[in-house]
Amino acid sequence: MGGVSVAPFDTFNLGDHVGDDPTAVASNRARLSKAIGLGADRVVWMNQVHGDHVAVVDGPRDTPLDETDALVTSTPRLALAVVTADCVPVLLADARAGVVAAVHAGRVGARDGVVVRAVEAMVAEGAHEADISVLLGPAVSGRNYEVPAAMADEVEAALPGSRTTTSTGTPGLDLRAGIACQLKALGVDAIDVDPRCTVDDANLFSHRRGAPTGRLASVVWME
Repeated sequence: MGGVSVAPFDTFNLGDHVGDDPTAVASNRARLSKAIGLGADRVVWMNQVHGDHVAVVDGPRDTPLDETDALVTSTPRLALAVVTADCVPVLLADARAGVVAAVHAGRVGARDGVVVRAVEAMVAEGAHEADISVLLGPAVSGRNYEVPAAMADEVEAALPGSRTTTSTGTPGLDLRAGIACQLKALGVDAIDVDPRCTVDDANLFSHRRGAPTGRLASVVWME
């Protein structure tokens, strides 16, 4: 809320790939950087493609990273942003080692291991699995994420714990549950989950509830 985008992107849309006026998105992103006390070039964005590519960044950028779905840094006061409207934003931090990450984990990326790749990249930068804490942000809940049975089985095979049943009794996916299981298998136990469902909560953008729509951002950085 409080941005300058007009319907159907009203108002604080932070996605630059959804058809919104680019000047409105730029204004909203500038508001975000000001709100967290960082320069606009110190908030790093991605052009997300539902893949598993992880980029390690060590300084400010003027442009988003192309074809990237996870960012890792050990640079203080460099914010990593992930935009979503039903997919799972995954924020990770090893405060002891000084390494943070932001991951875009939709059905395909989560199935293909983008969160695992991000943890591996964090470890390569000096993090330790047992010291990593995680926030799984607002996303579509299992009760509202209906998929064909074959798709649910396919994702469950790659991401155990994600297959569920929707509120109407049909096959569904709870990606946050699957990602939490995946992280625990890696030795990451400090996992918090934002309880909000993007489909249920009208204060959040949801592609499934009403496309086209805007994108919310989840951001992680070290002071």
